[in-house]
Formats: sequence, structure tokens, C-alpha cells
Amino acid sequence: MPGDVIHLNVGGTRFSTSRQTLTWIQDSFFTSLLSGRILSLKDETGAIFIDRDPKLFSVILNFLRSKDVDLSGISLSALKHEAEYFGITPLVRRLVLCEDLDHSSCGDVLFHGSLGPPCPPMPEILEKKPVSQSTSNITRSPQHTTQAHARSQSMHVNPAPTRQDAAARVTSCFGCVESRTSFRNVQVDKHRSDVLGYLNPLKVTMVQGHHNWICISYPHFVCCFRMKDSTGWHHIWSSPYMENAVDRVALNAKVVAQNQENTNKMVAASMGSFVQLWLIMDDGSSREIGMFDLSVSVDSLFFIGSQLVALSQYGKIGVWHSMTQHWQIQDVIPITSYDTAGSFLLLGCQNGSIYYIDMQKFPLRMKDNDLLVTELYKDPSEDMVTALSVYLTPKTSLSGNWIEIAYGTSSGTVRVIVQHPETVGHGPQLFQTFTVHRSPVTKVMLSEKHLVSVCSEYNHVRTWSVTRFRGMISTQPGSTPLASFKIVSLDEVEEQASCSTGNDFGPYGEQDDQQVFIQKTVPETDKLFIRLSSNGQRVCVISSVDNSSIAAFCVHECEGSNRMGSRPRRYIFTGHTNGTIQMWDLTTALEMMNKSDGEVRKGGPTPEELMKLLDQCDLTSRNTTPSISPAPSVLQVPMGPTVSYQSSRPSSIAMDSDVGEEDGNYYPDTIVTKI
Repeated sequence: MPGDVIHLNVGGTRFSTSRQTLTWIQDSFFTSLLSGRILSLKDETGAIFIDRDPKLFSVILNFLRSKDVDLSGISLSALKHEAEYFGITPLVRRLVLCEDLDHSSCGDVLFHGSLGPPCPPMPEILEKKPVSQSTSNITRSPQHTTQAHARSQSMHVNPAPTRQDAAARVTSCFGCVESRTSFRNVQVDKHRSDVLGYLNPLKVTMVQGHHNWICISYPHFVCCFRMKDSTGWHHIWSSPYMENAVDRVALNAKVVAQNQENTNKMVAASMGSFVQLWLIMDDGSSREIGMFDLSVSVDSLFFIGSQLVALSQYGKIGVWHSMTQHWQIQDVIPITSYDTAGSFLLLGCQNGSIYYIDMQKFPLRMKDNDLLVTELYKDPSEDMVTALSVYLTPKTSLSGNWIEIAYGTSSGTVRVIVQHPETVGHGPQLFQTFTVHRSPVTKVMLSEKHLVSVCSEYNHVRTWSVTRFRGMISTQPGSTPLASFKIVSLDEVEEQASCSTGNDFGPYGEQDDQQVFIQKTVPETDKLFIRLSSNGQRVCVISSVDNSSIAAFCVHECEGSNRMGSRPRRYIFTGHTNGTIQMWDLTTALEMMNKSDGEVRKGGPTPEELMKLLDQCDLTSRNTTPSISPAPSVLQVPMGPTVSYQSSRPSSIAMDSDVGEEDGNYYPDTIVTKI
């Protein structure tokens, strides 16, 4: 009978209602339950047992009775989940509408724009040309000039081909390549693309920025976008298809060469031990400069001025100089960290020493056709130098050239060394030592106001405030502890090198400005937590406007326009699994945070936010990053060849007057070593 009374036991709480109340919505859980299409369990009193949350069920039952909803003290997402479980379609629609009120495909106030994915290049059908590995200098003829495809010309950010067309086109091409290579038995190195690269050719793996250009890396090609004053971002250039997966990329948007206008850019990409270099013109045309071989895997790739530098953890440095058009390889002690300061490259090595190379004088200062590598300092305990940061104080008549270096070791020690202007020629002196970490230090950053260090145990961060007098670090009152927090992040167990590079959490920012960490908690997520590096406080949370997963990200400051009063602004660029690039205004986020001083702010994800994020991944197949303590990446650096160095310790860096003015950006990093 329609008026039958139904007794329910929901999670231990008893409810009584009528059959008509439960079944007025067709094709719901209750119509199937009461019609016998779903097996039911009954308790000792004969009531139908339903193993769900009684608190949420009471709200759903009240809706079935009166079509009214009381949301006080109820999680909207949890209630929607329960309504979907019971098949209460009218309630689900109302709750979805409530959620949509707070979400827009146009993003929030921090969303700055989106760039569509470029049209991927086609793999060459012809046989792959053999690459000679007999010499390290494999520069191609400079007369060999390849014009970019028609699609590489300056265009609006919305490409003509749709993403579905591009993906279908590449998928069919990859099918041809796979069948072709299986018959030819082509020998490629260990960095050859896996199945994931073929299935998702438009997944962004890395994002790099320099001036008003950004370089986007995909599994098998790279492309460049350029920002113009009034018309915004334009897709300028795409590389040819590369059969091996791209591991590292580097961009130089300010090439300085003799008898050449400052209109050309350089883009480099590494694949295993090979480095490919292109010269890009503003109109989208390009010329491949050459393909170079480091003979071991490339772990870091970057520009110092117009010179391309490739580093390997195995103790090799490769340098290509734009003046001499020459590629040179130098053997050094196995490298565990590095940093740049002006034209200087500083290397932290396995033997506990810090070395430096003056790249500005690289073409002239040679010894036996080798790079002039000078030992600057040796750790008192001879611990492996696993993190390195250099700070150059503002040059004044009072301070002169005052160099400050912070470094971390495999034992968890953080040290600060300084070089006084009056002690030039005697080497840096040990200034302070901190022994707060019990795990190897993976990152360190010395800035104008703070010292930040990170160890391998769940990315544990310790920070100190730095006292300065006339721009120079001071012992009165000295560095005082400021904060302790963690940047917890879960990574795939088996990830490619480009994944770890594209998801580096920082810190990002100039050394004389506020710096931030970018926390990506789980691998497959559409959310990033932006936190101050000094105290861990939350600046903002950015969420993908199209709900796509964020695959890579970076922070970059773009130059202001030529209009009067325009200032540089910092942006967060996020690359997504669907190939798009989304931009977020970090400058506005920091300004909004500074205006709300005194307000209690969150740090990383709250327990509720973390639990929701963890629903998207299986913890049995993840581990913490960089690794559990002690870090294998630090303890298993392979021994390199024995190298004789110029006996120069103690030594010092004599800074030229123009050092640090060429680029002005310092991005310290630790080489990620996975054996």
C-alpha cells in the first residue's frame, strides 16, 4: 500500500517514514530497494539497514518530505555525494548550482589568461639519420637554415586546429612511428619515450620563462610564446618532432653577440646525453645550431649570459659559447649542487668543496684547453655539498664586493660563508653554522632578509631572519630562527626527469623580494598552494579553470610594457595535461595578502583539504619527495674520474663591476639525482 510505514536503520540511527515519501522520485535508490531490485539487510527489529551517514541522511529525508534543505553545519560536497548515491536527482541539481556559484570557467581575480596548445609537429617518416658519438663537438653547418612551419608564424594564442584534432593527428602519427621502429630495431638510449608519451603527446612537462618569452616542453617537442605590449601572448615557434623524450629545456631571450642586433633568442633541449640548440628569430623562423653530446645524462641545462651550460651529476660540464661557436666538455668532481651569480658558475661537489668558473672570461682563460675550475672553499667536515645559494650584496662605495654563500650538506648542516672586500685573495671565511636538520639538505636560499633551508624529510623547511648593516650580513643580533614547516608533496614512484623538473616547489622570486613555495600535494591535482618561503603562510590557492590536472608550473616575472608607469609583474604559469597553459597574477596575490596583515592565515592544506586531495591518489604507490631520509639521491652520487685542479685554495672571486647586471636573476637549484 502507498501509505505503508517504512522503518530504516541508517548507520545505527532509526528513521521511520512512508513508502510514498521515499518513492516519489523515480529511478532512485529507494524505488529499487523497495521494489526488490536491490538486496536489503534487516536488523534485529526488522528495520532495513543502510550503511550510510545518518546526519546527512536526515537532510536528504527532510528534502523528500518537504522539498526543503537546511545546509547549516553541513558540507555541501559531502551532501551532494550522498544525494548522488541515493539518486535524488532534484537535490543533486540544486547542490550543483550552489557549487557553480563559487566557480567560474573564467577563474577568480588572480586568473590572468590561458594559452591553447600548439599544433604538434609530425614525426619524420624518413629513416633517422645516424648521430656521431665519436666527438663531443657535433656542431652542424651554420649555413643549414630551416624556416619554421607556417603555423610557427606570430599568431594569436587561440590556434586554428582544435585540441581534439591535434591529439588525433599525433596519435595516428605515433602509431606509424611505433610500427616503423619495431621493424627497424632502432637503438635509442634509456630516455626513450615510454607508452605515456605516446598516449598523451600534449601533456606539458616543463615551463621556463625569460624576459617576455616562455618555453613550453611537451614529451616530444618544445614551443615558445612571446608577450607583446598590446596584443598579449603569441605562439612564435615550435620545434620539430624529437623521437626521444625531452628531459630538460633552457631559454635565453636576450642573446648578446658581436655585430648582431638583440633580436634573436636561443632554445635548448636535452634528451638523455644529447643537447639540441636552436636560434629563434622574432618572426618565428629558426635555425638549428647543432646537436651536442655530453656522453652522460644531462641533469641541469641553463644559460649564463649567451653561454649554454649542461651539467651532469657524474662530474661533467658542457659549455657552448655564442662567440666561439664551440662546444667543450670538462671533467670535474661529481656535482651535487650548483648556483649562478652574474657570470660565475659555482659548483657544490661530492668531496665537500665549492668550485667556481668565470663564464664571462671563458673564451680567453684556458689551461691546457680546459675550463679554469678554481676551488673556492672546502667544508670543514668534508661533507657532500648538496645545496648552494649565492647572494651578491648591492655594490656601494662602502661595501664593495661582498659575497655571501649559504650551502647545505649531506649531514644536514647549513653553513654561511662570506668574503670581505678587504680579504680578497684570502678566500671566504666561515660565518655561521646551523645543525637543525637531521636529514640531507636538498635546498638552501640566502636572500636579503631570510635564510631558508629544506631537508629531505618531507621537505622540512627551516627559516631564519637575517640582520644586515649597510647591506652586509651582520652578527648583531645575527640570524634568528623564524619558522619551521613542511612542503609535503607526493610524487609518482617512477617518474621521468622532466616531471621532477617541471614540479620544483621553489623557492621562487628575486633575492631582494618576497619569495614563495609552490606546493603541489598530489600528482594528479588541479590545485596549487602558494606559500611564503619565510614563514610558510598561505598566499593563495589556485585551481585550474577547466578542472584539468596541473602537470608543470613555474614562477616568472614579465617585463612591463613601454608605456610610462608600467612595472614588471610576477606570474605563475601552469602547464596542464590537456596541453593548455594558464596564467595567474602572483603580484596581485601578494599585494592582497600584504593588505590583510594581522589576519590569521592558513599554511599548507588543512586536514580537510588534504583528505580531499588524497582521495585522488593511491598512497600505496606513492612516496614522499624528495625521498625518505636519508636521501638516496644524495648518498649514491657516483664517483667520477680523478681530476687535477689548479692549486688555488684559499682563493677568492674578484667581481667585475658589471657582474650581476646582465640578467639579474638568480635561480639556485639542486641537481636531482635518481640512480
